[in-house]
Amino acid sequence: MSDFRTTKPHMLRQSKVYESRTLMGGLSGFESPVGMDRRDRLQALKTGDIGFVHSWDINTSVDGPGTRMTVFMSGCPLRCQYCQNPDTWKMRDGQPVYLDAMVAKVERYKDLFQLTGGGITFSGGESMQQPKFVTRVFRAAKEMGVHTCLDTSGFLGENYSDDDIRDVDLCLLDVKSGDEETYRKVTGGSLQPTIDFGKRLSRLGTKIWVRFVLVPGLTDSEDNVENVASICQEFGDAVEHIDVLPFHQLGRPKWHELRIPYSLEDTKGPSAALKERVMGQFRNHGFVVY
Repeated sequence: MSDFRTTKPHMLRQSKVYESRTLMGGLSGFESPVGMDRRDRLQALKTGDIGFVHSWDINTSVDGPGTRMTVFMSGCPLRCQYCQNPDTWKMRDGQPVYLDAMVAKVERYKDLFQLTGGGITFSGGESMQQPKFVTRVFRAAKEMGVHTCLDTSGFLGENYSDDDIRDVDLCLLDVKSGDEETYRKVTGGSLQPTIDFGKRLSRLGTKIWVRFVLVPGLTDSEDNVENVASICQEFGDAVEHIDVLPFHQLGRPKWHELRIPYSLEDTKGPSAALKERVMGQFRNHGFVVY
């Protein structure tokens, strides 16, 4: 574990650029429950009448096809070394938002989504940690004819029934490593739930875009990449493509601000040659790769 570091001015500028691109929405336009005690909030969370939300954004070609409303939910069971948003780890740090307010926001943008082939994406944190809220929003979106997308590690896949998954048109599935040892080092969790969830998605006919974060010295070994490719092959034709996402340091100032020791402090992004080698490994297994 590294010592705490001080965020330097140039890092802060990079962080603001990152936030303006991905977390610009804040929670503007949402009415939060007022005067609800802890017991009532827990019950409303259990039924999905409220969800704890970090922020939301409107973007294009980042979190699924077309113009997307991406909602970043609070709470995550994993602790990825390269997490861009450690401020989403704890559910209590989010703001409670009414289900009806979220559904109304989706309806507001419905025409735009249908015009651009976009829709709503739930991300995080880990949105599967709040299954009732997310699945109820997805059900409402499907009834409106709005495309739905789930961005997840699949680690909490058992929280979703098959009927819940049938309301998901596309899953952005993070396959963070190809072997248990590396996966545990990267995330603190176990790989098998991701594999199990990917197989369920495939069985139920849900399309998958696999995401793999390429971190030099952590996830870049040839064996690890080969193992990831083999896992993706188990998902069959459900996999439309694989995104190889180069590691970057734009989230580093958040770790500093939260005073969380950051183990990748001095890690550089992958070279063009390394990224091409990894993409080539996936292509050799027959995948479309970006």
